[in-house]
Amino acid sequence: MGIITLTTDLGSKDFYQSALKGSLLSLMPNVNLVDITHEVPSFNISYAAFVLKNAYPYFPKNTVHLIGIDSVYSENTKYIAVKHRDHFFVGADNGIFSLLFDDVPEDVVELNIMQDLKYLHFPLVDIFVKAATHLAKGGKLKDIGLPVAEIEQKMLLHPVIERDVIRGSVVYIDTFCNVITNITKDLFTKIQKNRDFTLYFRKSETITQLSWHYNEVPEGEKLCLFGISNHLEIAINKGKASGLLGLHLGDIVRVEFHS
Repeated sequence: MGIITLTTDLGSKDFYQSALKGSLLSLMPNVNLVDITHEVPSFNISYAAFVLKNAYPYFPKNTVHLIGIDSVYSENTKYIAVKHRDHFFVGADNGIFSLLFDDVPEDVVELNIMQDLKYLHFPLVDIFVKAATHLAKGGKLKDIGLPVAEIEQKMLLHPVIERDVIRGSVVYIDTFCNVITNITKDLFTKIQKNRDFTLYFRKSETITQLSWHYNEVPEGEKLCLFGISNHLEIAINKGKASGLLGLHLGDIVRVEFHS
């Protein structure tokens, strides 16, 4: 039984998500479908890449990850299938793969599956479904496309590093309203060098200590920690940090290290 995960911006209000799943089940009735998320903000490939990047390594080898973000037909966008670190990915070559992987993917093909004209405006339930089920059944990349040497490149906003300062930004807010920044644990440790620090945000708000877990401070108190994503998070124990602290996507945070 093959596994196909779904990461899309289709939401749950309309029939689109059900049409996608029905199309997959029609071609592979015994497939194991796993929703990663359908709540990606419309066309937001950086948001989708962050979610999928932190989810896919937990799946078994040879899992197929179908990505339905900004996949409507465009003459300038290719549809591709990728093999990377024993996982397969199917999606539009709109830059999401350059955000998803830290290194160059192993094998990439441009899909040459002929589209059924009745699905002209919904290639997700036609071309993507055919490619994903082919791979989930153990099929080869070479049978559904031709090799390509490069993928579309997009650049993430990286933290700005000074001698004793890291300036980062908010890149994700999860269901619990925890605020996740683009400052990784590796970067923080490299610049910190065992020094004390102050995390500044929203003008007057500060945190001066890393926590190991969310319950390390009293309920309602703010904290910062490196969570499962290994990115610096700002949270409130059993509270909604983004709303209570007034933090939004793109907001700037600053870490200053003290000698």
